Amino acid sequence: MLVTYIQAINQAMHEEMARDGNVLLLGEDVGVLGGAFKATEGLHAKFGPERVVDTPIAESLIVGAGVGLAIQGMRPILEMQFIDFISCGFDQIVNMAATLRYRHGGQTSCPIVVRGPCGGGVHGGIYHSQNPEAWFFHVPGLKIVAPATAYDAKGLLKSAIRDDDPVIYLEHKFLYRRIKEEIPDSEYLVPIGKAALRKEGRDLTVVTYGSPVHAVMKAAKDMAGEIDIEVIDLRTLLPLDWKTIRSSVDKTGKVLIVHEARQTGGIGGEIAARIAEELFESLDGPVMRLCAKDTHNAFAGPMEEYILPNQVKITEAIRKLAAY
Repeated sequence: MLVTYIQAINQAMHEEMARDGNVLLLGEDVGVLGGAFKATEGLHAKFGPERVVDTPIAESLIVGAGVGLAIQGMRPILEMQFIDFISCGFDQIVNMAATLRYRHGGQTSCPIVVRGPCGGGVHGGIYHSQNPEAWFFHVPGLKIVAPATAYDAKGLLKSAIRDDDPVIYLEHKFLYRRIKEEIPDSEYLVPIGKAALRKEGRDLTVVTYGSPVHAVMKAAKDMAGEIDIEVIDLRTLLPLDWKTIRSSVDKTGKVLIVHEARQTGGIGGEIAARIAEELFESLDGPVMRLCAKDTHNAFAGPMEEYILPNQVKITEAIRKLAAY
């Protein structure tokens, strides 16, 4: 079946709520309206107001209520209308949800999914364009996923809902209706913690995730006669699939890390440091990063294009590293 990225997310929630009566949804306008982007369309009509709950505009309430429900045996999906406002629920996520299993000696768990639209490229400005994964990457007890395809969007969300630990699920709004692909009619899961090798190559490895995966793949295709590029789509950011990264670096000897989040303090820095520490003898060049500039996102299209990575910048970075 050919579906869009956002339809895949909607399908995952429909299927999991039908499968398990303990799965419910909380968020702003997720019910009658069907979500600001229509990600939750049809859920309220099918499962009713007790399982699809419209909340006040209070992310700390949404996450706090979700943690309480999880302790009582429910599996809540918590929507942030825009992922930027996850910061309002930050304390509940990092100090409550992430520590719950540890604080109780493994005797309880916190199976919540905090999901919402992230990323730029849609002229959303400061408060509707952020990529907050690095805020949570530092926190034990959390898992973070960032699908780039409709197939992964569905399979990872289903896995996240079934996971007994809190999962931050980052869905890129730029991909919502731009990405379409055939996905199985039968049920499937995409495992958390396993990267996807999108393209094999011998000259250089690009490690990426989320929206930039598509620009990287286009660059790799366009440069095929010039440089043979291997592309890793992390899919899961925490925990990292180090085995896949290691295998690729050992083969190619050169690594470019591409992500849309800002460079300083970004996840790419941790990946680069670990490669330098553990795989130094495999390297044939410096580990390079291409990320958003260290500034707030702009509303104006030309300024946003200047700030964010794109295919032209990716191509330039690949050529620079390949020539080293």
